[in-house]
Amino acid sequence: MFARIAPLLLLAGCTAAHTPQPAALPALPQAGLSSTQFAEQCEPWDEWDKPAPPFRILGNSWYVGTCGIASILIADPAGHVLIDSGTEKGAEVVLANLRTIGVDPKDVRYILASHEHFDHVGGHAVLAAATGAEIVASAEAAPVLQTGKVLPDDPQADAGHPDMTPVTVARIVADGEVLTLGDIAITAHLTPGHSPGATSWTWTACSDPDEPPVCRRLAYVDSLSPVSADSYRFSDHPDVVGTFRSSLARVAALPCDELLTPHPSASQMIQKLRSGSLGVAGQCQAYARAIGERLDKRLAEEAAGG
Repeated sequence: MFARIAPLLLLAGCTAAHTPQPAALPALPQAGLSSTQFAEQCEPWDEWDKPAPPFRILGNSWYVGTCGIASILIADPAGHVLIDSGTEKGAEVVLANLRTIGVDPKDVRYILASHEHFDHVGGHAVLAAATGAEIVASAEAAPVLQTGKVLPDDPQADAGHPDMTPVTVARIVADGEVLTLGDIAITAHLTPGHSPGATSWTWTACSDPDEPPVCRRLAYVDSLSPVSADSYRFSDHPDVVGTFRSSLARVAALPCDELLTPHPSASQMIQKLRSGSLGVAGQCQAYARAIGERLDKRLAEEAAGG
């Protein structure tokens, strides 16, 4: 059994000891909230805003996003952490899913992000207003969240992304920093490439005391796909390519018993839920290898004039 992650660093004030303690989460309802139901209602590549039933991943960790865009809740009596909000419309699905599993949105203390594109953080303002939570982001992602506009050096800067409602970033997280809240200890791993501010997150989740003892190291790994605006050529930006490769090496070395991704399809979540293989080891290494092959193919196409 894996021990719970010990905090390496603390963000000032992250224990939230001064805030009211929310009630413990209720037992998982019998109907409509299993991962099986999610796999039946959603498709391997699905619409970003399509409502999906929430389900428990393991212990204190829940999937509360839509069919096409992930949002992850990590729950604790001291308060909850939410990773990604989805689109502005998708954030309403997230709020509904929180209430479905018995979570008062006001008990969410921190909202984190994978990367600063509208399909994953476009709903941050909606969730911030509903929860009062603090927004946590990398230094590179913070300006995008605070202005609602992608940075000029983002490969998708000219892809026609809609502007987002700006939000205030309360905390900047550095590579390797650990955000703690009650028994939650979640580590930030800066993995730029798909966007300048992309961040992956790892933590340990354990089964409830009345269940067979299981602990797994969960990794919510950023998209990292080498896609861009039509006019952008990765081969014209060797620094970005170098950063991409460094991020892939970092992902391959993550503590990772179970892989989750901002687009569930990127990690074949539906297929794994259906086959019961969500917790198979080696997923982060396989994911990094597959993305590396896509990057190599993209560079070869650019070299051939494609």
